[in-house]
Order: sequence, then C-alpha cells, then structure tokens
Amino acid sequence: MVKKQLIMEKAIELFAKQGFEATSVQQITEQCGISKGAFYLSFKSKGELIVALIDHFMMQFTSDIDHLVRYSKDDEQLLYKFYYATFTAFNKHSDFAKILMKEQTQSLNEEFLVKMHYYNRIVEENIQNMLERLYGDEVNQIKYDLVYCVKGFMSMYSELFLFHKLSLDMETLCESLVEKTRLLAKHTTIPFITKEIIGMTRTQIEEVTKEQIIDAIDQKIEEIEEPIVSESMVLLKQQLQVPNHSPAIVKGLLENIRNHPHCKWISYLIRSYFQLY
Repeated sequence: MVKKQLIMEKAIELFAKQGFEATSVQQITEQCGISKGAFYLSFKSKGELIVALIDHFMMQFTSDIDHLVRYSKDDEQLLYKFYYATFTAFNKHSDFAKILMKEQTQSLNEEFLVKMHYYNRIVEENIQNMLERLYGDEVNQIKYDLVYCVKGFMSMYSELFLFHKLSLDMETLCESLVEKTRLLAKHTTIPFITKEIIGMTRTQIEEVTKEQIIDAIDQKIEEIEEPIVSESMVLLKQQLQVPNHSPAIVKGLLENIRNHPHCKWISYLIRSYFQLY
C-alpha cells in the first residue's frame, strides 16, 4: 500500500475512535509503523491531512449522489433514495461531516474553498436535475428556491445526529423530507432565488481536462492492489488516449472501479468526460 494511502486509512481509524483533536501525529505514525519524517513527506501537517480526508470524503459522496440521480430508474423512490444516501453517508462519516461544516465556515485555505465550491456546484446541479426530472415545467419558476430548500434539509437535519448524537429513525426522516419537498414543489408560489442569483453564487470552475484525468489514473494505478480494478483503470486510460471501445464496454469498466473508495471520483470524471448518462 502506498504510504500516503496508508496514512489516510490509519488516520481514519484513529479519528473515528478518538476524534480529530485527541489524535496526534505521533499516534498516526505509530499506527502506520512509520517515522514522523515519513509522515511529513506526505502531509505538511495534521491539518493538511484532515483537508485531504475531507476531500476524499467529498469525492465519494459527490460521485455517489451523481450516480444515484443519473442512473436511478424509479422516479417514485428517487427523492427518498437521495435523502437516504445523504444521511447515511453523513452518519457513517460523522467525524468528517462535522469538520467539513466547520472548515466551510472558518477555513482560510484557498485550495480547500475552491474544491468545496466545485463539489457544491455538482451537488446543486444534481439536485436541480432531480427536481426537473420529477416535476418538469411545474417547478420551472421555483426550482432554484427548491434547490436551496433541499440543501437546507440536508444540512439542518444532519445536525441532529452530528452534533446531538441522537439515534434517528432514518426511514421516517427521509419519508418526512420527501413529503416536505413535494409540498414545496406543489405549493410554493413566491420564488426568491433566481437564475441570476445562482449565477453570482456559483464560482466559475475550470473543467477537468483529459490530461488531468490520465494523471489521476496513473497515480491510482500505482496505489490499487486489486487486479480487476487496476486492469480496468489501464483500459480506461487507453480509452481516453485512443477511443476504441463501445460505450457499453466503457460503462462496464467504470462499474468495475466505481465502488472502490479510491476510484469513485475517477469513475465520475471519466463518465462525465464521455457523457455516459
């Protein structure tokens, strides 16, 4: 296992048990069986490690939500599945979710903020696509308000188990939010958020290039030990360089890597690049 990946995985275990503040770099290095010098070759500080872990979490969360919205066949259950996937991810990774909320309001790390704008934009676009798919022209005038309402539900209701440590009935929570979302979609008559406001709040983000995707694949190929995942990555890299496979084959290769925690984001990038929706 590559040292950087080892550090991240062992740090996740310690953070889950002890929390971020109580975990020292010394404890992380002891858990990894490496020196502090080796740690600082990969990360300048524990803070940089935390940002890297949050980045990793957001890559997984964003790509999972995108896949769910784009590939779900059951419109009747789509909203419920969306909320369930959101709260399950935040509950499972509660330590990261809490630090994520804190970092978004307090961080002065420009690189981190740019990344979060990027992830937020993808999530917002997925919510908008989902609402347009479910309600069509019926919500054309209020869809941007609805996007903000759904994001508000995601944030505020997450606090119940993130900060109050309540044991929640996830199914009832999601059913309740589905009902609330439908009521807003059916009965909201005074929109506030306009396309112009959305345009001002969404930072312009440079699209990821083919060369950047190939670089990311090269890095992951060195890290991944599972043969079917690494071999699929090699074939996908070749497809980016010289396209010669059918969309069906590319989709099959993407399925081979999509559920690997370190490949979800690459799967999302390749699917977006080839527009395999």
